[in-house]
This record gives sequence, C-alpha cells and structure tokens, in this order.
Amino acid sequence: MAETAEGRGGGRRSRGAAGRRAERGSRGPGLSLPYITRKINTYEVLDEEGLSLIEANADLILEEIGIEFRDDPETLKLWKDAGADVRGERVHFPKGLCREILKTAPSVITQHARNASRTVEIGGKSTIFAPVYGPPFVRDLEGNRRYATIEDFRNFVKLAYMAPAIHHSGGTVCEPVDIPVNKRHLDMVYAHMRYSDKPFMGSVTAPERAEDTVEMCKILFGADFVDQNCVVINLINANSPMVFDETMLGALKVYARNNQACVVSPFILAGAMSPVTVAGTLTQILAEVLAGAALTQLIRPGAPVIFGTFAASISMQSGAPTFGTPEPSLVSYGAAQLARRLGLPFRTGGSLCGSKVPDAQAAHESAATLNTTVLAGTNFVLHAAGWLEGGLVASYEKFMIDCDQLGMQQRFAEGVDLSEQGQALEAIREVGPGSHYLGCAHTQANFQTAFYRSPLADNNSYEQWLAEGEKRIEERARVQCQSWLDSYVAPDLDPAIDEALKEFITKKKDSMPDAFT
Repeated sequence: MAETAEGRGGGRRSRGAAGRRAERGSRGPGLSLPYITRKINTYEVLDEEGLSLIEANADLILEEIGIEFRDDPETLKLWKDAGADVRGERVHFPKGLCREILKTAPSVITQHARNASRTVEIGGKSTIFAPVYGPPFVRDLEGNRRYATIEDFRNFVKLAYMAPAIHHSGGTVCEPVDIPVNKRHLDMVYAHMRYSDKPFMGSVTAPERAEDTVEMCKILFGADFVDQNCVVINLINANSPMVFDETMLGALKVYARNNQACVVSPFILAGAMSPVTVAGTLTQILAEVLAGAALTQLIRPGAPVIFGTFAASISMQSGAPTFGTPEPSLVSYGAAQLARRLGLPFRTGGSLCGSKVPDAQAAHESAATLNTTVLAGTNFVLHAAGWLEGGLVASYEKFMIDCDQLGMQQRFAEGVDLSEQGQALEAIREVGPGSHYLGCAHTQANFQTAFYRSPLADNNSYEQWLAEGEKRIEERARVQCQSWLDSYVAPDLDPAIDEALKEFITKKKDSMPDAFT
C-alpha cells in the first residue's frame, strides 16, 4: 500500500480537535463508541433440525427453480463459467456451489472511517447502528410533512454525527428531491464526507453513480488504500421473489470489483414478496442471499459482503405493510442464525413502525423491532433512527426519540458487570441490614454512571411536569433536535481534499444535463 488513510485528511490516528468537538457536541447520554461489542447472548428460534431443513429447501430452490439475473449478460457468463446451469436469464445452481464460492468472503469486515477512531468492525459480536434509509418525505420541526431537501439530508447527517449511540452515517438518510435525480448522489455522498467523520454508504441507483462514489472515496482516502480496504458500504436489494435487476447488479459489480462492501438484502413484505409462513420466507431469503452474495466472490474473491434482509408482513385486509409484529421478528432471528452458519456478517431490523407521527404506535412497534434486532445479534442495523410511516418519512422528532432508545440498547448490550466493582460486596457490607445505599461510598463513587439516564423521558412529579409546560416527549425531542443543530461543529477535513471533492462534483455535474426522473 503506497498511501494509507492516515496520510490523507490529517491525523486519522488521533481524534484531535474535531473529535473533542464531536464529544462536546454529543448531547445524548452514554459513551460515544465506534461500535457496540455485545456481551450478551443471542436469542435463537431454530434448532439444528430446523436450520438444516431451511438450508436444504433453499438448495432445492436454487437448483430446481433458480434465480433470475435480468439484462446482464456479463453476470450470466460469470455464472456459466462457474458451473451453473444458465437458461436464458434464469440461473440454476448445483447443490453447494454458492456455499463453496462464498468460502472466500470475510466473516468480519473492517469499514474504515476518515477518523480512524470511528472505524467499525462488522461481524462477530459487533453491532453498528445507522440512520433511516430512503424516505422521500420528512416531518420537520414545524410538524409539516413535506418532500425532503438537501438541507434536510445534511441535517440528518449532522444529527447522526452528534449522536453517541449512532455509529455510522448511513446512506440515503432522506431523498433530496430538490436536486436532479442524476446529480443528487454527488451532494449526498459529499455530505457524508464533509459533515461527518463516521463511516458511510454509497449510491446504488445506477452503476455510474456507484463509480462516482468510489472515485470520491479515492479522493478522500487515497486510491491505493481504497483498493485494499473497505471504506464504503452499499445496499443491494434483491427484487424479491428471486430476481436481481440490472440496476442492482450494476452497482454490486462496481463495488465488488473495488473491494467495497455489499449488503445483499432481499426486501421482503411477506405475503406479497415471499410466502406467508416464516419458514417459507426464510427459505427464499437464504436462496436469494446465497446467489447474490456468491456473485460478489465471482467478481473479486475476498470482497466484503453482508447477509442482509428487510422483513415485514402485510395486512391481509388492506395490503399495507405492518411492523413490530411477531412473524418478522421470527424471520430476523432465523435469518441471523443462517448468516452465522454461513460465516457472513448480518444486517436486519431497526426502529420500524407504520405510524404517521411519533406516537404510542410508533414507540411500541419500533421498540419491538429494535429489541429483536439487538437480541438476534445483528451486526449492521439500518433504519435505527428516524423511520416513520413505513419508511416514507424521515422524522426529526422520532430521530431524537430513537437515539435515546439506541443509547439504552447500547448500555443493555454491555451485559452484567461481574468485576469487583460490579459485585458491590463492599457496599453491601457498609450498608448492612435495614439501612439504604443512597449515601454509601460505592453509590457516591458511581451514581453518575450507574444507570442509563434518558435525556427525553420525563420522570419528575406530575406537579413539576405541569409547571414546566406539560410537554410531551415529541416536544422535548423537537427542542433537543434544534439544540443539536444549533451547536453542530463540523469535523476537520483537509482543505485540499475538500477542494478536490468539490472540483470532482462540479465537473461531473457540468458534464450532464439535469434529469428529474
């Protein structure tokens, strides 16, 4: 490697002034960790017999039914050369072929951030929280539901940068519709690079936009470093059931060739895009991931790839997606087990809900999804904060409420402290029978960090709540959000690199006409 990430952008081995400002600007409680290392066990819903049955059924799907790779002769040739049976655009896989190919995929992925202390490990015992992805609308601080703009996009990047329990800047945190479709990816990727120093995601809406993302990463990190290290991650959705389309395949090939991570993720609304049963859905998910993930290894053996899924159910009355229900939780638990058996990092979950505002429905559906996400042992968590209205809306208020929940989950994942301090025998000796612990030395030494303290929940008396204006949690979240945005300070970025990124963006934009479709 001729040039390392530490040699670009200034001081990546040390947090420096920007890191200290980030810590001061992080208004939420709890430690600002690069990622969570879980010290709790995973919850598993399938035994060996169940897992083996689903794996065998997935092999049958791959061999007998096959997976379609549409409008992509290059991919079809890769599969034919690998020993698959290619019939038109449908590929049939001999039993065990995909698993054999996937043996070159890493079980743990290091995604480098431009600030080395923000670098994340994806896989094993790690969990990384990333913001909502994809909404075309926002619900703003004035309570308006409207189309998202690039200013909203930058705001959410800033909020994710400041949140202690968000470890990743994410990708399309909202869709900035005020910029032409064919150009907005440049502003979006730049926002992640400029307004945060956490790791981020790239564009997948066209192969050339993926190429632009890689080129911008080379400016930020250095070309040699990018070739040998993962610096960007991206989301490749299967067009379920059992189809990969030209757009997703094009982006996958760009990132895999450049040694950057792909999250191969079937997008499942069970009952519409998969069978109505948990076992049937898991079988289809596994088949789709095996085919898509193995393709990355045909393109570049050793390229980082993640076993992903997005699973929700639908209302059998209206057809609308539903969230926080039992069946998708069972799918997430089972898929996590299947990913571990494959030796791949796993993505699912988040703070999902169908509610239109951050109300009780939003809270209980999000909590149900998030608890499952953590207990499943998920490594990369999209939609961890800000998701509203089935993913159509990125909400400022809910983003702040979700960040509070993420802080709680981060603390929960620490597990039980069994050190001498955690055992607290000296405190028990000091207090003895019939007294209290409020004034003992152990409590005095630990009271500031003993329990997670929510910055948003109101646990004061009714009288105090009245005196302070009877504020609901959404109102408190709105105030906190504005405070964070008002106090935001951008992390340092080498001016020469910043100028090079801007020049690249200007040249690309000038080379193409505006397109809004």
